[in-house]
Amino acid sequence: MPSYSAPLRDMQFVYNELFDPADISALPGCEDATADLVEPVLEEAARLAENELFPLNAAGDSHGCQYEDGKVTTPPGFAKAYQEYAEGGWIGLPCDPKYGGQGMPGALNVLMEEMACSANVSFATYVGLTRGAYRAINTFASEELKERYLPKMVSGIWSGTMCLTEPQCGTDLGLIRTKAVAADDGSHQLTGTKIFITAGEHDLTENIIHLVLARLPDAPP
Repeated sequence: MPSYSAPLRDMQFVYNELFDPADISALPGCEDATADLVEPVLEEAARLAENELFPLNAAGDSHGCQYEDGKVTTPPGFAKAYQEYAEGGWIGLPCDPKYGGQGMPGALNVLMEEMACSANVSFATYVGLTRGAYRAINTFASEELKERYLPKMVSGIWSGTMCLTEPQCGTDLGLIRTKAVAADDGSHQLTGTKIFITAGEHDLTENIIHLVLARLPDAPP
């Protein structure tokens, strides 16, 4: 019968021997990431991946997402697992405490993501897209937008996506045609078509924040 066992010994070796935990905890915002804390975090992450995420992996293939009556439902068990994942603070593991995150080092989050993706990559994709949207907003958005979106994304109440692909282009994003024109109220009016939006619709969260890649009027051709 298929099973998943997180490579904890390898991960602990990498974190404690190849890296220097003292150097990591000396980084700004990572003061709490001591070896005494990292160890139980890794152990709990392994438990979650092995016992909660992996058993749902097969349903992601055999059942998949379903679209009926205008609504998308995720495979059986995904919604419950997502709620546990969010309530456990895993979505906000590397996120800024200012917005409800735990402020743990990116190195620790990478180990957590490896376990989640190895156990159930279809589930982990939802969290990964939210984290990508979080990073973009946290890096480039105004403080007003950060306060509006990030706390609920970090808590798992809202999720996020990145709307990049269009019918005429996939990886060659220089060919996108979607346009964004500034409005008087500070928003932008979008015109265009996006397709293949990973995690673009589901039943895991109250709201989904879509980041749309578009050309401004003065963008180069």
